[in-house]
Amino acid sequence: MPIPTALTQQQFNTRWHSLRRPSQLQAPLQWRRWLTDPGSLTQRLISKSKGDFRVEVIRQQWDLPTRSELRALGMRNRERALVREVQLIGCGTPWVYARSIIPASTLTGRQRILAQLGTTPLGQLMFRDPTMRRGPLQIAQLKLADNGHAWARRSLFYLAGKPLLVCEVFLPELLRVE
Repeated sequence: MPIPTALTQQQFNTRWHSLRRPSQLQAPLQWRRWLTDPGSLTQRLISKSKGDFRVEVIRQQWDLPTRSELRALGMRNRERALVREVQLIGCGTPWVYARSIIPASTLTGRQRILAQLGTTPLGQLMFRDPTMRRGPLQIAQLKLADNGHAWARRSLFYLAGKPLLVCEVFLPELLRVE
């Protein structure tokens, strides 16, 4: 299944805004609950879909993160990381496009499993890990290839003190199922 919104790596090099006060978020109200929810997005999507949920891996490979992603992770220019791009599909429809950046230094010890997730949701693993800590949310509105827009959030997660960056783009189809 193709990426429904034709997202490119360059779109993730956008300006991200720290979310300090959700009341000041300029996103429409129907998106605010999704953008500001600190819990497991995976669990929320499973619940919304009444269990008709799956992960489709678009690509997972060693690649160069964007400048914005490198800065967020404190990585050096031209440093490669494991880039995982997936669609989170509920009721047969792509609801969320997710892009995770995992530095090589994170893929050591128990966190080596992150390189072999396949169709297992990353959130399922992270939110069960007692060492997991989440950094502040950042919000952006991404311009899509079809001139539409999608709201996105990203945050640093730490597993046993090791960082990874997770970005979630909420696709319009998510609101069409209630």
